[in-house]
Amino acid sequence: MKGFTSILATSVAVNAVATFANVLSPRQSSLPTVSVKGNAFFAGNNRFYIRGIDYQPGGSSQLADPIADAAGCARDIPEFTKLGINAVRVYSVDNSVNHDTCMNALEAAGIYLILDVNSPLYSINRQDPAPSYNAVYLQSIFATIDAFAKYSNTLAFFSGNEVINETTASTVTAPYIKAVTRDMKQYIGDRGYRKIPVGYSAADVTTNRYETAEYMNCGTDDQRSDFFAFNDYSWCDPSSYQVSGWDQKVALFSNYSLPIFLSEYGCNTNTRSFQEVASLYGSDMTPVYSGGLVYEYSQESNDYGLVTINGNSVSERPDFAALQAAYQNTSMPTGDGGYKSSGNPSNCPAQSSTWLPGTDVLPAIPAGAVTYLSNGAGPGPGLKGNEGAGSQNAGGASSGTATAGSGQVTATAAAASGGSATGTGSATASKAAAANLHMPSMSLAPFVCGVVMVLSSMLGATLVL
Repeated sequence: MKGFTSILATSVAVNAVATFANVLSPRQSSLPTVSVKGNAFFAGNNRFYIRGIDYQPGGSSQLADPIADAAGCARDIPEFTKLGINAVRVYSVDNSVNHDTCMNALEAAGIYLILDVNSPLYSINRQDPAPSYNAVYLQSIFATIDAFAKYSNTLAFFSGNEVINETTASTVTAPYIKAVTRDMKQYIGDRGYRKIPVGYSAADVTTNRYETAEYMNCGTDDQRSDFFAFNDYSWCDPSSYQVSGWDQKVALFSNYSLPIFLSEYGCNTNTRSFQEVASLYGSDMTPVYSGGLVYEYSQESNDYGLVTINGNSVSERPDFAALQAAYQNTSMPTGDGGYKSSGNPSNCPAQSSTWLPGTDVLPAIPAGAVTYLSNGAGPGPGLKGNEGAGSQNAGGASSGTATAGSGQVTATAAAASGGSATGTGSATASKAAAANLHMPSMSLAPFVCGVVMVLSSMLGATLVL
């Protein structure tokens, strides 16, 4: 009987995942795309606040793409809807596979994706950034954009995550991070995609956080980020808006002209009750901040998990109920939240004992990557890359500096599915190189979640409350 049961379970699992995919196809967009206006995000005409969690089951030690795992999405999306979130952040994806099933399921549940485009094998090397900024690296980055630009619920891309840390030496990576942001924005425009916001996720570091923010918002428009995010674990319950120092950060960024949100928060030094949620979505912070992402969904070795995952089963940990209650007790802001509809770029930070870049000159896009702007990146290398070689020592690095404004969108390919064209003319490289939550139709979202729960039961997923 064990053998028969195993065969039956496998058959049910395969059919359940196939049914999950079929329920959501063909894809019909029900979420408005998110754009930047002044220092805020908007979904259509409504101010949009990020109310989400960081999502990478297995963490970096068991790296896998959660948005390519249909069974995992069937297991986890009901938990997302119970929390009432509208966004998830994913740190690494496989850009060589299809993501339709999970992205459609997230959209049906009213959930957007904020995506890091780097992976361990394809990233800027903090210790030696110049060689790692090369054409092979950018090909992978651009392929990730290709894989996700078609989805209306792709909210934003991170060009880097915590590359700059508490050491002064790490600030030499800033021009390379900013060059990647520039290149991503140009690729999005030149390929005819809609204007998906691109920005940086900074570490929880006081010594250079504000300099990093200024740097990412100075210079010509093609060089500037569309938003700035940072990790913040300074509010450790029990605390308050003033005791945590959040009031001082809001004051510091009060004249910042880009949207700001927390890419990670949720100190676990003490028992987490998520008192900060009320402040984050309250009138003290909404003129400056656009919400944030709680770290993190799954329990990993660092003990931040909201749930414990065991195969197809999910056990909700105490932090899950605490966050759920915090969200339920804190209404989403209404109106425009006091945002600033316009503002000026920042001044580039001066060189100092904690900030090494002395100018705003950026490296030129590597010559070998220029062709991707007009011809596309082609298939992505995936998480394993070329036999595990990755890109950091692949050669073909930048050989000069860029002319200011060289990253402007100057050509537009035929608009891709889910995108709209921007820009005119022909592609040229630099001389040196050569809201509120908008819920989907209620007729679909509850049905999908119901199907997911049934399928989870069929798969043997036991929800432990």
